[in-house]
Amino acid sequence: QVQLVESGGGLVQPGGSLRLSCAASGISFNIYNMGWFRQAPGKQREWVATITSGGRTIYDDAVKGRFTISRDNAKNTMYLQMNSLKPEDTAVYYCSANYGLNFWGKGTLVTVSS
Repeated sequence: QVQLVESGGGLVQPGGSLRLSCAASGISFNIYNMGWFRQAPGKQREWVATITSGGRTIYDDAVKGRFTISRDNAKNTMYLQMNSLKPEDTAVYYCSANYGLNFWGKGTLVTVSS
């Protein structure tokens, strides 16, 4: 049974930082391309960043230079370090795992507000 469990969300002030984690089980984590998506209230889910099985990273322009995606294959875990957070980063953040099939976590809420 595949499980992706996000954690690390919460309330943070503008300019602050958070680190999200995505713990995976039930998959051969090291062969999967992993990604972060987010869905703001009243909006569609959008892609944030991807890290390939080979470690290549790709970012949406909205987060480039502020967010860093990484993975630890020994721990079957992916991370998203989010710095210089803005109110428009407020969303539920989802992790995804893709290797032909695509799997999703249930999300973790990030709220950026003063």
